[in-house]
Amino acid sequence: MSREKKQSFLGGTVILAAAVALVKVIGALYKIPLGNILGTEGMTHFNSAYNIYSVLLAISTAGLPLAVSKLVSEARALGRYRQSRKILRVSMWLFVILGALGTGLMLLFARELAGLMNDSLGYWPIKALSFSVLCVCIMSAYRGYTQGQGNMLPSAISQIIEAAFKLIVGLILAWYFVDLGLGLDVGAAGAILGVTAGSVIAMLYMLADHLRSRRDDPAGADVPTSSRHILRRLLAIGVPITIGSSGMSIISTLDQAIAMGRLQSVLGISEEAAAALYGEYSFGMTLFNFPSSFIPPITMSLIPAVAAAVARRDHRTVNRVVSASLRLIALLALPAGIGLSVMAGPILQMLYPAQPEAAVAATYHLQLLGIASIFVCLMLLTNGILQANDRAKAPIITMFIGGAVKLTMNYILIGNPEINIKGAPIGTLTCYALISAINLFLVYRIVEEKPRYLHLFGKPLAASVVMGLCAHFSYGFLAGFLGNALATLGAIAIAVVIYVALVVFLRIITREDLEMIPNGARLARLLHIR
Repeated sequence: MSREKKQSFLGGTVILAAAVALVKVIGALYKIPLGNILGTEGMTHFNSAYNIYSVLLAISTAGLPLAVSKLVSEARALGRYRQSRKILRVSMWLFVILGALGTGLMLLFARELAGLMNDSLGYWPIKALSFSVLCVCIMSAYRGYTQGQGNMLPSAISQIIEAAFKLIVGLILAWYFVDLGLGLDVGAAGAILGVTAGSVIAMLYMLADHLRSRRDDPAGADVPTSSRHILRRLLAIGVPITIGSSGMSIISTLDQAIAMGRLQSVLGISEEAAAALYGEYSFGMTLFNFPSSFIPPITMSLIPAVAAAVARRDHRTVNRVVSASLRLIALLALPAGIGLSVMAGPILQMLYPAQPEAAVAATYHLQLLGIASIFVCLMLLTNGILQANDRAKAPIITMFIGGAVKLTMNYILIGNPEINIKGAPIGTLTCYALISAINLFLVYRIVEEKPRYLHLFGKPLAASVVMGLCAHFSYGFLAGFLGNALATLGAIAIAVVIYVALVVFLRIITREDLEMIPNGARLARLLHIR
């Protein structure tokens, strides 16, 4: 790979990583105020639609954009520009068909889908979200094509546009509909319309970018392969990735359906009351997903190094990269998860001042989900390591094992009147802990030089526990003379400073580790790490 191409690749990785970070921040600015507007019941109606939408999107777009990117990149590397354009045309037809089917399913069978979720009031949110499936499918075809050209900027910009319009339109409509007294289900539909508006605008941006850049595309003199051959290759690459990516979306959707059904049938409560109970768990889930959202940009930089070393049979480099990546994830995931667990109550009360009772009720859930988020981060990293070592089927198998355990535990625990919705985070924690344990065992088995897990996780865990204790006692001290919000922010700031000091003092991370991530050398100099 030439220097220019390598620089372009690293630049693209940084662009996408920055976009992911910004989109997640915008997402938090959307979900947290939305929880204050809709409350626990309204958020359940919102999630009923969004979980169905996530499944349909995962099935139609999880692996196929990557397949488009791979095929386009291969064709252009060989100077086959006509072939690359035909790949876009074939993939576009496939995406349009899949998107139309998804949109039609949500639009025409909204009442039946809401019934399957045991949430009849999810009807309007499901309808409001239906058109997004088609728009995102079309947009995904263009994203795959531009990424195959080595241009990550349009994808990054479209993601930011999508998130920004979701934030602005969704919050305004949700507040307006609830203020009019139209009901929490209609308010949730208003919030969902923000998602639809964002996907429409982002799709139009990707279309405009394609039309603008098409003029500079070389004509090419190659003879493209048949549409059937291209379609077969797209499916061969995309379907296995789709299965792995859609599994957890399907499990999450089934999880909500089971929880809502068991709450109503066993406890004998109304649909609205069940939605309010499940909404307490949803409040915790919003923050639970936050730490793991920053893991993919890190794995984008680390995992290709594993694949390259495996191809060269360079076992020492494989071990070095695997160990460094596990240590870096531990450094990020352990303090984030323990911090969320220890500070669950103050954080929720700070973020949801308009829903104080829900914030108190959700504290229990976040205390368990904070620990579960550590295992989600480990799962994502070990999935990548297994895939880089040509074990692509392993993450799919472990995911379904963990998912089956989660659904079974939730069915049993939520069905116990003394436990009810408190069983949901227990099932989630068990699920991801089990997947991570199996994945770590498989990683240990397949790499030649075995990673020393106690050495990798011991010091970060100790530093994180000390950090958590400092956060707890600092909050208790500051809350005596400051309000909850200032005391929470102050305790978090103190905990972060102490944790960073412990990382440097205990020499948990090395300069070599940091140099494996973008701008890592600069960070090492800043922290005086040798």
